[in-house]
Amino acid sequence: MFCTYSFTMRFFHPSSFRFSSLLLLLFLMKLSVPFPVLSETTEHTVLTGRITDYRTGSPVSYVYLHLEKINRTATSDREGKFRLDNVPQGTWTLVLYRIGYVTQKRSIRIEPGEKHDDIEIVLQPAVISGMPIEIIANEEDVRGPRLEKSSVRISGPELRSNLGSTVAETIAGRPGFSQRTMGATAARPVIRGLGDARVLILQDGERTGDVSYAPPDHSVTIDPISANEIEIARGPSALIYGSNAIGGVINIVRNQIPTSRPTALTGTASMHGFSVNNGISGAVNIKAPYRDDFVWSLDLNSRYGQDYSTPAGSLENTNMLATNSAAGLSYIRPWGYSGLAVSTYLSRYGIPPNPESGHPGGVDLDMVKVQVESQTERLLQNRFFNLIEVQWSYRFYNHKEFEAENIIGTEYNVNTVYATVKGRHNRVGFLNDGVVGFWAKFQDYFIFDRFNLEANSYAASLFTVQDFDMGNWNVEFGLRLDAHMVVPKSEELDSRIGHIRRRQYIGLASSAALVYDFGRGFYAGGSVMHSFRPPKPDELFSRGPHLAAYAFETGNPDLSAERGLGTDLFVRHRSSRFSLETAVYRNTFSNYIYPRDTGRRNIIFADLNDYQYTGVHALFYGLETSGEFRISNHLRVEGMVDYTFAEQKVNVKASDVSGTESSGPESTGKESRTLPLPMIPPASLSAGISYEPGVLTVGTKVRHSFKQKRIGEFETPTDAFTVLNAYLLYRFNSSGMLHTLSLNVDNLLNTEYYHHLSRIKELYPEPGRSFNLLYRVYF
Repeated sequence: MFCTYSFTMRFFHPSSFRFSSLLLLLFLMKLSVPFPVLSETTEHTVLTGRITDYRTGSPVSYVYLHLEKINRTATSDREGKFRLDNVPQGTWTLVLYRIGYVTQKRSIRIEPGEKHDDIEIVLQPAVISGMPIEIIANEEDVRGPRLEKSSVRISGPELRSNLGSTVAETIAGRPGFSQRTMGATAARPVIRGLGDARVLILQDGERTGDVSYAPPDHSVTIDPISANEIEIARGPSALIYGSNAIGGVINIVRNQIPTSRPTALTGTASMHGFSVNNGISGAVNIKAPYRDDFVWSLDLNSRYGQDYSTPAGSLENTNMLATNSAAGLSYIRPWGYSGLAVSTYLSRYGIPPNPESGHPGGVDLDMVKVQVESQTERLLQNRFFNLIEVQWSYRFYNHKEFEAENIIGTEYNVNTVYATVKGRHNRVGFLNDGVVGFWAKFQDYFIFDRFNLEANSYAASLFTVQDFDMGNWNVEFGLRLDAHMVVPKSEELDSRIGHIRRRQYIGLASSAALVYDFGRGFYAGGSVMHSFRPPKPDELFSRGPHLAAYAFETGNPDLSAERGLGTDLFVRHRSSRFSLETAVYRNTFSNYIYPRDTGRRNIIFADLNDYQYTGVHALFYGLETSGEFRISNHLRVEGMVDYTFAEQKVNVKASDVSGTESSGPESTGKESRTLPLPMIPPASLSAGISYEPGVLTVGTKVRHSFKQKRIGEFETPTDAFTVLNAYLLYRFNSSGMLHTLSLNVDNLLNTEYYHHLSRIKELYPEPGRSFNLLYRVYF
């Protein structure tokens, strides 16, 4: 059922917002205002050119271009022409993406006062193999407009063929990736068994401001239908965005603040339909120049779906309605650019019922997010820094959980301010160009329920990421110093969960990575990361029922910070016909924080189990292998295998054989036992084949998931299953516009199976057969 959106705007309380935080925000806003004197004297370079087809010589329109390491993107117009403004001096890699063409990377050296106009670029059609193209940059050096050295980049046909209703669903088919779900909408990515706050989700380089990292009924406030690309990074570069992202950083690139002037109005329009829930979504994205110095953008989308169907029947209360829209304006001058964007996310979705956990009719969530953000870049010449970037944003987030009509059981109200100052410097000694920066956050956090939780969080970080070359070796390293403080509204000496008080955490996170180039497309390397994650307010101070999550959640105000040590080794080969990559990894944690199911019924809410936030010693290790072989110019096969093992050491009383009294690694007078961790994905493998004779691509993929019998306390095992999917992609040009059609069939054989990372796997199977049709036009 659906109802009108409603929410209460609880802004900062005067006593909670410290004067220093306000001064910081005002200072950063001042930096975002252009200085006319500097703008008239700063030298700059504008890249302009034309893109043509290798075979025909005709213009190639709607090519997506971006300069790696700096925030510059553009799209070629109908005549194949493009423009990238305000490129600082240095050596940059220009990356070009276009459906039906081979991705190309070109190295461009910018000198002060040098002109780079009328660049001619030739793109090779994807069906031609072995023809010479100019590619200067290795795959492990790929960097995006917001993320440094992305490990994975999803765009173009791959993004369209895997596009789901959530970010987690869109990327879940990659090696090492899965998704934690609770119904159709509440889903969050899991990487190598790590999820929640250990996987950092960004939109255009900044955190989302929602609470999807917390209980599993919360959704991510980004709709993937408007994504230009999705980037995923691990290792040192992840430290630019957080010290806790040992699992990885996922950046959804929407480019809401334009960085270059298009030659004319450009954009896309999309429609996406799903048969499994009679769902439909639509999106329109437009960018256009205004006068000489302004560019505006508009991004509108919405999504609707009824209850999902499964092989066992309809999945009750999984309907949803959402919209995620934005408008942006940029002022682009020779000194750089300054832009502002305003966006909203409105959603209503259902959590399936659990008759044994207090809500036989399910729970409905109303979600609202309002976001205002600004970004400014200044170019500098003949100085230590060649580019300074300033970002600030305010996010208001609210969601209500309706346990019955007009009865709110839990309400989250979160106000967050983020600020970042980041400088990119020129080459210094043996160091290549690197990044140095400062990040700050203030958050006003309020949970309304039977036992309210109110706290303020303050955080500040200093970070740097550098790299250098030694012959065939490339070495990258990063450091991030974090200081966090969580302040509850009032101190309680003897609450039923312990001493509620102000907590402060300071930690240094570090990472290093190296890659060796053997030549002929062979590479090997590894990385190590020491992470630091302070507890969230929920983990410290929760003490109430959460019906939508089927849990009574109890925090632990004595929790220490979580520290992790991750190592990773890989070998990789890429050529025009064959690619193969294998990686092994090991992650250990000295205080792995998670909500542990105690197996006990709560004494007040007898329908709910007690979930106690606790810290334990934990170990994760596993392997991933993926490969692709092009049999001919038109035929391609691919395969993937991944496996994750995870366990915890808990302290239990010597007389306790069940382990239900375990607490944390700091407990005394107890014996240590090793138990499996809950919610760990089972081993899986997949294989696929695709045929691309020209503008048409057809393919199929089969995925097998093994039985998961290594289960945590009070967890249910899941059986093995095999799912068959198929897809068809078609593109054509008409009236000067590019049209694409994508037909995906998920669960083609309508297999009944149970996903181990689903919180409702004991009650309901996964969705059944679904025909998904995506139409997109580029104009």
